[in-house]
Amino acid sequence: MRKIGIIGGTGVEDASAFGKLAPLTVETPFGQARCLKGTAAGHEIYFLARHGLDHSVPPHKINYRANIFALKKLGVTEILSFTAVGSLNRGLPPGTFVVTSQLLDFTKSRVNTFFNGENGQVAHVDFAQPYCPALRERLNRCLVKLGLRHSKQGTYVVTEGPRYETAAEVRMYAAMGGDVAGMTNMPEAVLAREAEICYANCSVVTNMGSGLAVRALSHEEVTEAMERLEKQILAVIEAYVNDDGPLTHSCQCREALKEYGGFRLEAFGGDAKEE
Repeated sequence: MRKIGIIGGTGVEDASAFGKLAPLTVETPFGQARCLKGTAAGHEIYFLARHGLDHSVPPHKINYRANIFALKKLGVTEILSFTAVGSLNRGLPPGTFVVTSQLLDFTKSRVNTFFNGENGQVAHVDFAQPYCPALRERLNRCLVKLGLRHSKQGTYVVTEGPRYETAAEVRMYAAMGGDVAGMTNMPEAVLAREAEICYANCSVVTNMGSGLAVRALSHEEVTEAMERLEKQILAVIEAYVNDDGPLTHSCQCREALKEYGGFRLEAFGGDAKEE
C-alpha cells in the first residue's frame, strides 16, 4: 500500500471529487496543518490544499514546513503537487501540463529548511535533481495514457509573489532557461527532499507570462482556466493513484539525509488526530 500526499494549488482546492474524506489536524513544531484522508485503489491518500480550502493563504505566507512535516508524520512517502503557472515558452500554451524537471528559485522571504541550527541540527541536502525521477516517470506515463497535451520536462521559475512578474522579468527568466513561472514550488520541493519524501510536480499552464499575453494578467483568468481543466486534473490524479506499474528510474529521495542519520521524527513533536 502506498501512502500518497496530493498537494493542490489554485483551482485544486475542492477535494469533494475524491469521495468521502476524513479531516485531520496535525500538530507540528512549525504550526498546525490540516489535510483530508481517504483511500483509493487500496492506497492511503492525504489531500492538502496549500492555500487553504477557501484559498485564503497567499503563496509567500504558506506554512510550507508545517505542511511537509505533517505529511511526513502521517507516513506519506510520495507527494504529487499541482501548480497553476504562467508560460515563459510559446511552445507551452495554456492548457498544457508540464512535468517539471528543474527549478530556479527567486523567492526571498521564506524559511526554506527544517535545519536552521536549532538544537545543533544542520544539514546540507543534495538538490541537483529537485524532482523525483521515478515519480516523474509515473506521472508522464499517466499523461501519455490519458492523451493530454503535456511536456515531459520543464524548468519551473519560483517567484516570491503575490504579484505577477514584470515583462522584463519574464524575458530574463526565459533567457535563463525557465519554461513556466509560479509561486509555490519552493521551499515545498526542498523541504520534501529534506524530509526524504519523493516529490513530483505537475504544472498546469493557465496563461502566457507578462509581455507574452495579449491582455493584463488576473487571478480570475487563472482560476477560470483551472476550472476548465478540472476534469483533466482529476483524471491525472486518478490515473496516478492507480498506476502501480514498474518504473525504470530509481531515486535517492528516501535516503537524502543518510549521512546525517536520516530525517528523525523523534527530534520533533506533534500528533495527528481526526477532528
